[in-house]
Formats: sequence, C-alpha cells, structure tokens
Amino acid sequence: MSEPKEPLLLDHEYDGIRELDNQLPRWWVWLFNLTIVFSVLYLLYYHVLGWGNLSAQEYAEEMRIGEQIKQAAMARFEKEMETLTPSKDPAVLAQGRELFLKLCAPCHRADGGGLVGPNLCDDYWIHGPEFRDNLRTIYHGVPEKGMVSWKTVLKPREIYAVGSYIYTLRGSNPPNPKPREDQAPQSTGPSMYE
Repeated sequence: MSEPKEPLLLDHEYDGIRELDNQLPRWWVWLFNLTIVFSVLYLLYYHVLGWGNLSAQEYAEEMRIGEQIKQAAMARFEKEMETLTPSKDPAVLAQGRELFLKLCAPCHRADGGGLVGPNLCDDYWIHGPEFRDNLRTIYHGVPEKGMVSWKTVLKPREIYAVGSYIYTLRGSNPPNPKPREDQAPQSTGPSMYE
C-alpha cells in the first residue's frame, strides 16, 4: 500500500528530497513585480529616451562645478598674495613645516640651507625677498630651474602655511649652506683650462 500523498508536495524527487509547492507571500510577489516595472521605467528614462543623466555625465558636471570653485579660490588667493603677511600661528607653521619637509626638503634641505634649490635661510633671494615673492614662487614654481608649480598640488592655505614656515627660516644659519644667490660661485683652485 502506498503512502497517502501530501497535497503540497510535488511528484518529483531528487536524492530523497521532494519539492514543496508552497505559495510565495503576496507582498514578496508584488515587490518582485514592482522591481520589474522599475527596471523597465529606468531603462526607458535613462537609456532609451535619454531624459536623465547617466553617472558619467553627472560626474563630468560635478567636476566642472568643482573646477569653477577651485579656479575662483585660486584667483582670490592670487589677489590676496599681494597683501598677506607671514602667519605666526603655531598650527599654521607646524602644517607648513610638515609640508616643507615632505615636498621642499629634497631640493632645499630640511634646514633650508639649499641643495639643488637655493638657500632659503639668507636674505639673498633670486625671485624677491618679500613674503609675497615667496608665495608667488611657490604658487607658480620656477619650471626653467626645475621647481614645479605647487598651485596644482597644494591648496591656497597650504601654500600660505609653507610660505610662512619658510619665512621663519631666514637668518637661521644652517651648517654648510649653499652660497648666496647674488654672488658668483667661488673658485676652489685653478681650472684645467687656465
């Protein structure tokens, strides 16, 4: 005699497992159908009719707006450079020192005495001795001498912090500084061409 069949069990069996013919909850079926409707509307709105911006277009628009904001801030800083004075705020100077050691020390030495770049501790500066001259040099760089323009890397407040820190290096007399920039290099003896 065979077992009575459960009304919810289906006839097929696999490895002793039988499938239960259970109805899905109505809320789940409606949610599933809504996702299908949403996907069709999404496809039409964004890809077929082109009414909405795709993420690449939104990104490009955000970048355009961000670039405008950045250019406005840089233009404002360029005007302010003429009137700024070095900061004496310890937090600003600490930030400037940190940036100087990371970005400027490879060419100017950690103490500012100069390596490839000039000595920053004396009063003889190639591009001008005023604080605004320092800011302009950091901002625009000196590409013909190998110094990059930091305006594309640093924010205006970071350029101000570095310039303020460099200003504190004046008169610090580091050991073995690079010679003054207004003097010709001293000869160490007769040249082989003399």
